[in-house]
Amino acid sequence: MNRPTHGGNLAWAARIAGCPGSLITDFSASINPLGPPSSAIAAIQEGLTQLSAYPDPSYFQLRSALAQWHELPPDSILPGNGSAELLTWACWELAQKDVTYLVTPAFGDYWRALKTFSAKIQAWQLNLESEKGEIDSQFSSLTSPSGAGLLLNNPHNPTGKLFLRDRLMPYLERFSLVVVDEAFMDFLPPEEQQSLIGAVQDYSNLVILRSLTKFYSLPGLRLGYAIAHPDRLRRWQQWRDPWPVNVLAAAAAEAVVQDTEFQKQTWDWLLPTRDKLYRGLSSLPGLSPLEGAANFLLVRTARSSIELQEKLLKEHRLLIRDCLSFPELGDRYFRIAVRTQPENERLLRGISSIRDS
Repeated sequence: MNRPTHGGNLAWAARIAGCPGSLITDFSASINPLGPPSSAIAAIQEGLTQLSAYPDPSYFQLRSALAQWHELPPDSILPGNGSAELLTWACWELAQKDVTYLVTPAFGDYWRALKTFSAKIQAWQLNLESEKGEIDSQFSSLTSPSGAGLLLNNPHNPTGKLFLRDRLMPYLERFSLVVVDEAFMDFLPPEEQQSLIGAVQDYSNLVILRSLTKFYSLPGLRLGYAIAHPDRLRRWQQWRDPWPVNVLAAAAAEAVVQDTEFQKQTWDWLLPTRDKLYRGLSSLPGLSPLEGAANFLLVRTARSSIELQEKLLKEHRLLIRDCLSFPELGDRYFRIAVRTQPENERLLRGISSIRDS
């Protein structure tokens, strides 16, 4: 079985560890360990009665729930089979541009989707050492062609850097299409978020991608949505297959966006837990974690991350995310999700025991 290019591949990890995947603690996929929320489970159970009927092809009820949450008109929102499906259509449009600037290191699916449509890609590398919450200064001063597109994510994956909204706004004037993947923005409390959602109604060249599966721990349901100008979303709706979102996913989504108790529980959990994990990693010889705003940490390592990954699996049944799919990072970085405090402490003990052996 080939080495996975995404996190969360427990089937692959189980072969290495020599145990069932259910016995492995997964730090490789950045999923909220507090979920799924009970509101999602209840909505799914109630939705079982709807399995004999097709979903509403317009997803009006779901779009209305998301629109109310973001204070937008429903026709500015398009649900999808995970944000990955919607990324496909965003990259199809980016591929029509003269060139697409891609902030790197970049999520592998960005490369895959852009290359699928033969896009001309200009990579621009993020300064990993910068702590200013901004794109590299050389990129900030870049004179872009009038027909260029821009693709980035905020907070950035895999570094966790948060780009300030005011730093991103000028790009909406300089690029003919800007696609911002905000899959991890929900992990910041509302007062700390740097989302560009508020600019969508003023900029028809802006597309925002959002995920409901990471924050609410529902990756198996595959649910995301795009926020953009209604004309663009109507085109996407015509291009794609009908009924991409199943009724259970739609029901769960309608419930969780209203679950303010779970949202607050997550925000209260993440900051102190992430900070404690960061300090624990910093105390281990040979490890240098980068500060981040999301629910994961990128860690620079003095030894091979592949060797560390294999030993953690075989000796402790712990799975970390290697960074081989990010060419700029390679074998000297790994990424870990922030999990519960007992699980994080188990990871720290596991890494410490391997490094001391």
